[in-house]
Amino acid sequence: MGEGETPDTEQVTALAIEPTRADPDAPFTVDDLLEFPDDGHRYELFNGSLLVSPAPTPPHQDAIFVLQMILHQAKPPHLKVFSTVNVRASDIDFYIPDLVVVPKIAARNTKLMFRPSDVLLAVEVVSPSTKSTDRRLKPEAYAAAGIPSYWRFESSPGPELHVYELDGGAYSEPSVHKAGTTVTLSAPYTVSFDPADLIDAD
Repeated sequence: MGEGETPDTEQVTALAIEPTRADPDAPFTVDDLLEFPDDGHRYELFNGSLLVSPAPTPPHQDAIFVLQMILHQAKPPHLKVFSTVNVRASDIDFYIPDLVVVPKIAARNTKLMFRPSDVLLAVEVVSPSTKSTDRRLKPEAYAAAGIPSYWRFESSPGPELHVYELDGGAYSEPSVHKAGTTVTLSAPYTVSFDPADLIDAD
């Protein structure tokens, strides 16, 4: 969270119940997170700064589930698709993407936290409490960690899918795919869908 920014109400509530630390001014570490309560919140680290998000809403979970099934059905056999896994980029950088695609061998060998080098694709489904993070912090963090592809799904306004591809040490400008048109993407493997498929319109 940047200087002068005010955390969301959900973030204030979660921060109020975090464990007491010997030096409250020191950067948070991944080891600190292992001491946090299992309270349904999502705790992530950006250069030692703690970001707390509430549990996803039903529409958010539904979009994640549908996209996970689309990716799962299209994937080659040597890859796996997971939701809300731990990705440890450093002692002070720790992320929990909504979805990832990783090699099956990495999934077999990972007990708690994936390395960024394991992640071929990271996906975030934007919600009101995560929109600034998903639009600004996550692209910078995932690019710095070397994750080749990042997708950001926006249900409102939209629905639309923003697709980022790594170009050197940063992502190029995202391609934007709007509802009503089937998009075919080639990375990390070929998959086709309409962004509207991720929204329950009934």
